[in-house]
Amino acid sequence: MTALARAIADADGLILASPEYIRSIPGGLKNAIDWLVSRNEVIGKPIVLAHASHRGDDMLQQLRVVLATLSDRFNEELFLRFYLMKLSPDEVSEHLSEPRHQDEMRRFLNAFASYCKAA
Repeated sequence: MTALARAIADADGLILASPEYIRSIPGGLKNAIDWLVSRNEVIGKPIVLAHASHRGDDMLQQLRVVLATLSDRFNEELFLRFYLMKLSPDEVSEHLSEPRHQDEMRRFLNAFASYCKAA
């Protein structure tokens, strides 16, 4: 936990991505968030979400509520989503190498970098 807290303290912001587990936040991620909520490293830290499935909306909604409580700099509107479920690793690589997806990722990362600097 100390190493995670140190990494978060050193980061300009956090991009979180998580699978769902029974339509909910996986226990390991929720446990880490629960430990962080009482620490200073995450206070005011810019946080956004990325997601790689066409499913998981219940988990995402729960995670949004938790992250909005965790940091006043959680940006719900800045969100990256790709539909990669059931693709092989080679297909994922192909999909993400397409110019339109490269542009989408670049725009997302540039917007996130700007958001982090706008503290």
